[in-house]
Amino acid sequence: MRLIKFLVLGFVAITLAGCGINNVPTYQQAMNGKWAEVQNQYQRRADLVPNLVETVKGYAAQEKDVLTAVVEARAKATSIQLSPDIINNPEEFQKYQAAQGQLSQALGKLLSITEAYPDLKSNQNFLALQSQLEGTENRIAVARKDYIEAVQIYNTELVTIPGRWWAALLYPTAKPAANFDATPGSATPPKVDFNKPKA
Repeated sequence: MRLIKFLVLGFVAITLAGCGINNVPTYQQAMNGKWAEVQNQYQRRADLVPNLVETVKGYAAQEKDVLTAVVEARAKATSIQLSPDIINNPEEFQKYQAAQGQLSQALGKLLSITEAYPDLKSNQNFLALQSQLEGTENRIAVARKDYIEAVQIYNTELVTIPGRWWAALLYPTAKPAANFDATPGSATPPKVDFNKPKA
């Protein structure tokens, strides 16, 4: 009798495991891991900005408006307090995304002014920082892509059967996660006027 109960329980456990009972938390944890990597890459970029600004300032101090915009955008991007549930809060997620988008645009302007300063373009420190920043931007793009794919899998599980049933029954706190949208103006390259008078 005891053996039969054990076999029945084993069969039920295997059946439940095979029908997706653990998919919601599994996909949620995978998505959280991808989100952590996005944050990691954004932090790496934020850490590079002060050195980049100081290097450019040494050669192009007259570009105060661009340098100030980068410093302010970095301050705004790093000042946003990230709650653990930011990916389930579309408004907070949009604020975070907008701040990172502003920093991306400001950095684009900063890097484009180097064309007007040949000495800066050949500075080894600047070239190393520029290379690190470009590598970080690529890592950000990959991390965001991976996160977007993880969100798609997780959100799909929450709205399809049987995942929808399991979420309602066993994981009632599971909510759809926010995703990245294209930043307004991101399709337009930064405009820099190289003909403006230098102070």
